[in-house]
Formats: sequence, C-alpha cells, structure tokens
Amino acid sequence: MQFGGRRTSSNVEQGESGGVGGGGGLGGGGGMLFGLVFSRFGIGGVIVLVLILFVLGGNPLGLSGGSEQAVSPQASTEGRKDAANVCATDPTIRFSCQVLASTEDRWSELFTQAGSRYEPPRMVVYDRNTRSGCGSAQSAMGPFYCPLDRGIYLDPDFFRELAQRHAAPGDFAQAYVIAHEVGHHVQTLTGIADTVRNAQSRVSEAEGNALQVRMELQADCLAGVWAARERTAMEPGDLGEGMNAAGAIGDDTLQRAGQGHVVPESFTHGSSAQRQEALMRGWRGGNLAACESYTARL
Repeated sequence: MQFGGRRTSSNVEQGESGGVGGGGGLGGGGGMLFGLVFSRFGIGGVIVLVLILFVLGGNPLGLSGGSEQAVSPQASTEGRKDAANVCATDPTIRFSCQVLASTEDRWSELFTQAGSRYEPPRMVVYDRNTRSGCGSAQSAMGPFYCPLDRGIYLDPDFFRELAQRHAAPGDFAQAYVIAHEVGHHVQTLTGIADTVRNAQSRVSEAEGNALQVRMELQADCLAGVWAARERTAMEPGDLGEGMNAAGAIGDDTLQRAGQGHVVPESFTHGSSAQRQEALMRGWRGGNLAACESYTARL
C-alpha cells in the first residue's frame, strides 16, 4: 500500500510491560471475575465473548450503540509514550499507525453517511506482554480486540510470524490483520457484537461456534470494505497478499497443519475459502450492507 506522507493515528499507545499473571485475570481481587472466552484471529486471538454478560444478563458495560465505554483501570495510559513517539519506533509500527489512521478516516465517512458518529478504537503496541481491559495480553495470543476497553492489542512481531511461519508476507497482509480487528470494533459500536453474544448464550457449544464463525467472517468482510475505500492506496498484488493471508489462517488450514485432520464443528473463524470469500465480498461491496447477511436474523 502507498500511504506516503499520510498521517499516523493519534490513538496509539505503548503498552506497559508486564502482563497480569495468574491465568489472565485482572489485578485487585483475584483476577477477572467470571473469565473470558478467547476466539482466535487464526494464529492469534480476538477477545470477543465476555462471560460476565451471560452471568449478569443484558449489557451492563455499555458495549454497543452509544458513547459509553468501560475502561479498566489496568488500561491506564499513565507512563506510556505518546502516539507520535510510538509510531516513530520503526517502519512496521509506523505503517500500522497509518493503517489505523486510514480506518479512522474511512469508517468516519461511512458512519457519517449513516447519520452516526464513529468513535475510533485505540491501538496498544506492546512487546511480549502487557495488560488490557480484558486481562493479560501476550504475544502468543496474537493481535486481539478487547471490547471492555475498546482497544486493539498488537505485538508487531506477529507480522514476522505471519510472513515466515504462515507464508503470508506483505504490507497489505499486515493491514488486513489490523482492519479485521477494527471490524470487531465496528461490530461493537453497531451492536452486532452484543447481538451475537446474546445469541451464543442460548445455544450449544457447536452452535455457538457457528455463530462465532459468522461474526469473524463479518469482520473479514468489514476489512474488505475498508480496503475498497482505499483503492487509490492499493498497489498491484496487494489484494493477492490479503487473500493469501486469509487463506493461511483458515480454521481448516490451521487444523490440518496442527493436528493432521479437520474438525469443522470446532471452527471459530471459518475455512480458508470462507475467509477469502468474506474479504472479497467486502471489497466488491464497499459498504456495511455488503456484510450484513453474516449476522442477519439473530
């Protein structure tokens, strides 16, 4: 992608070192009260399902719709570098900051067209481990979105793993990862995430996994929507890099590589073909409506 002199996002922080121990709980009282369910970005993790919502019922943390935000004290910005300094750390981080800025601009346009206001997420860049509003953040989890503090957590070393271990190099492959996480933020703002969580609380594990697949495919589709609105920044081969990355992190591909066989009922993100189709659906449609069918009739 050619971002040239494009701005970097001001919604970026340097994560504090030292993630919370003890199984990922928060400090001060024995960790996260009811725990978290992690669903993976493929080779990383996206935190999208919070069991506290199931236990208490409803939406006590204001995770969708309006401007309420539940920000954990653990997500304090005290002592962190400002965005300009973080984004200047190295070229990979700078590019990530530019991608985030681009998503802010494009989603602001789309929300304005729909008569609403886009509230951007913040991105926390960290090295090996840090703390999030959803508990401990560790490199092994990969990039993830925490709905409790509306933050995207990223260890840039993930992109090296994506390129080397999973043979999915390229700047657009990196941009796709960030845009997917922003897609989860869009789902939070529009209330889609809340709807899926509520539906999952009423069904079996297998059915819940199927709903999770639909949510993740929609996030892929929303990444495609963003890319479609950045066509002028796209270079030849960029879309192919994204399709390659989507194929590399399909549940069937990862399961076949990891355990030698595929268990479709355990899928949480969709097959390689499904993820590629979702990215292309968003690319071709270029708007939210193109992705609505994934979570329709819930």
